Amino acid sequence: GGGQETMGLTTVTFFAHHGMVFVPMGYIDREKRFSFAEAHGGSAYGCGTFAGPDGMRQPSTLEKDLAVSQGKHFAVITAKLAK
Repeated sequence: GGGQETMGLTTVTFFAHHGMVFVPMGYIDREKRFSFAEAHGGSAYGCGTFAGPDGMRQPSTLEKDLAVSQGKHFAVITAKLAK
């Protein structure tokens, strides 16, 4: 799964140049994040998926669930910032 952390790190610099806030996923939803039930993408910087060597693999249910968890986490943090 190379490149997934690199993408997160390089995105932070893009956001900083535009004055945007970056809310990393961290290690929320630990049961899913550290699941060994199946291979899945993502890192502490954010959710992700493995596309496979030909790019045909679609996100798994686990990867989609992690994306929902990150979205909820983002909403909580931004709501606090909006106060």
